[in-house]
Amino acid sequence: MKFKAMMLATAAAAAMPMLAQAETLHWARAGDALTLDPHAQNEGPTSALAHQIMETLVMRDHSGAMVPSLATEWGPSADNPNVWVFKLREGVTFHDGAKFDSEDVKFSLDRAMTEDSDYKELLASVKEVRATGEYEIEIETNGPNPIMANNLTNMFILDKGWAEANNAVKVQDYEGGENTFAAKNANGTGAYKLVSREPDVKTVLAINENYWGKDEFPLEVTEIVYTPIQNAATRVAALLSGEVDFIQDVPVQDLSRVDSTDGLEVRTAPQNRVIFFGMNQAAEDIVNDDVDGINPMSDVLVRKAMSMAIDRNAIMKVVMRGQSAPAGMIAPPFVNGWNTEMDGSSSTDVEKAKALMAEAGYADGFGITLNCPNDRYVNDEKICQAAVGMLAKIGVKVNLDAKPKAQHFPLLSNLETDFYMLGWGVPTYDSEYIFNFLAHSKGEKYGSWNATRFGNADLDVKIEALAGETDLEKRNGMINDIWQVVQDEQVYIPIHHQVLNWGMKTNVGTVVEPEDSPKFKYFTMK
Repeated sequence: MKFKAMMLATAAAAAMPMLAQAETLHWARAGDALTLDPHAQNEGPTSALAHQIMETLVMRDHSGAMVPSLATEWGPSADNPNVWVFKLREGVTFHDGAKFDSEDVKFSLDRAMTEDSDYKELLASVKEVRATGEYEIEIETNGPNPIMANNLTNMFILDKGWAEANNAVKVQDYEGGENTFAAKNANGTGAYKLVSREPDVKTVLAINENYWGKDEFPLEVTEIVYTPIQNAATRVAALLSGEVDFIQDVPVQDLSRVDSTDGLEVRTAPQNRVIFFGMNQAAEDIVNDDVDGINPMSDVLVRKAMSMAIDRNAIMKVVMRGQSAPAGMIAPPFVNGWNTEMDGSSSTDVEKAKALMAEAGYADGFGITLNCPNDRYVNDEKICQAAVGMLAKIGVKVNLDAKPKAQHFPLLSNLETDFYMLGWGVPTYDSEYIFNFLAHSKGEKYGSWNATRFGNADLDVKIEALAGETDLEKRNGMINDIWQVVQDEQVYIPIHHQVLNWGMKTNVGTVVEPEDSPKFKYFTMK
């Protein structure tokens, strides 16, 4: 058996002793976690909170590097290329004192593959998970999967006994409005324990005194008070007044104000996320337009015209104040499969867009509703407002419907939107993740976030084949071919790559990570 051993980025020799001093960190961002059930919603703020309480087999540190967590070693089996073997960390306990072992991992991964899980695409190639020892598991896939470990960085591990005792074996049906014990309570192995939770109001976490990593991480933050503050001005005021120590989403109009304030600073980095619009292109007719008996967006000429009407440079300069990078594909530059040519392919040409609309039979345009979140992405509603004016230039009359993400995302999951905004990060750093969720036909194992209704049987086969292709050069060629179809069909309208602006007191020691998921066990308090 040959394993790939990984070393933690934070060296034990440099780590500070746990509980050297009590430090409370007041953390705020625009939106709250949607649920505490770790498999119910694959959504950034939801997983960011979960990462404080629960853990994964492998994780990404603040540099984006993969490092050990509940697994200490992993790699393909020397005996069977379809099997990945993970050696688990011994001596770990859950917050309630229960012992962590391989049965918890098997239970959690099996749970994450069920129908209501929002993570099932990441495990779509898995044939079976086996507990082969108290601290060893095997994941057998349908054919060799070269990036199996990459798919596990947000795959949180639950205590099997706790789940069974609290009727939490089944994943919460979030889109169906279900409320479960696991949605409101948490028992992880992470550095912080849940003390109290008031959704959309306040969540309090306290240090886990029995944390396995107490000699490997600074752990200088001993209490976390997390407060979602949707209003941008109120959020900034809380930072300026000292009410909060750290906000993840400084509004672009306030960057200079915050950074020039004594005791505060803004730290900026490109994010592993693209913002884009999706369109219902499969329905013969749609409800949210003013054209009877037909769906204008089913015509690729209309989709290309709508993309051509969007002035991404204007959005970057005016709406984002330079804090974005125009995008031509829905893959960030961090991701395997991204390329300069495709990402630079979006162009603004209103006259050509009008000609395409006329060629498609919509010279007079049409009306459509655009669904947009107002508390999820940087300036999300303002981006949508700008797009409304731009699309009007080619006769597309847009009715903007902006609402909190808790109401917005179910519209996509339940296929109740025909035109919508979405942002997508790629924790695996590989295009397969994008294809599985957004380009594959919506079905039992794939396409859970594909609200475009786009489907291509031949493309589905190619997407599924990526999981078993170990010739990386050939695999990259397959990825490029899939992207070509996504681009040619204008499945989505890419807008821009998002930029992160974290605002904090100067005594808070951290770097901005591409995933926008702070892990407070790494933080220092100077």
